[in-house]
Amino acid sequence: MSEPARIRRLSAVSDVQVSELADVLQDCVAGGASVSFMLPLPRAKAEAFWRRIARGVAAGERALLVAEDENGRIAGTVQLVLAQPDNQPHRADLSKMLVHRRARCRGLGAALMRAAEQVAREEGKTLLVLDTVTGGDAERLYTRLGWERCGEIPGYAL
Repeated sequence: MSEPARIRRLSAVSDVQVSELADVLQDCVAGGASVSFMLPLPRAKAEAFWRRIARGVAAGERALLVAEDENGRIAGTVQLVLAQPDNQPHRADLSKMLVHRRARCRGLGAALMRAAEQVAREEGKTLLVLDTVTGGDAERLYTRLGWERCGEIPGYAL
């Protein structure tokens, strides 16, 4: 991965990007990530997920950021769910922060998080929330970046 990583916000998602995002999602799930999916994760299900996300991006409901490797392939991603209830216009949910195992330990997760925080500021969001597995690599990353822990929910996911 060349430094710094190329992080960009997508305003539309092409079929090639859906395929690359599905690669990242399948790799992360295969590696044990708890990101709403369970093994086995069929390719069609991973691609259908990203097509649904693409519709949210096109509608302005989500911000989708990608990190590209030195070959221009997507190696990581994060989303901001911008569409919130009327009483929470200041908030966004940070979702599906994923880095392909081939690109880990190079600062990509931190770069994606910083970029997501910047996009949130640009969108007028002053509160970001996320959920993650207690004690995992992602939680350690979020803590290093200054995120505050709000508690644990036992039995939240399988």
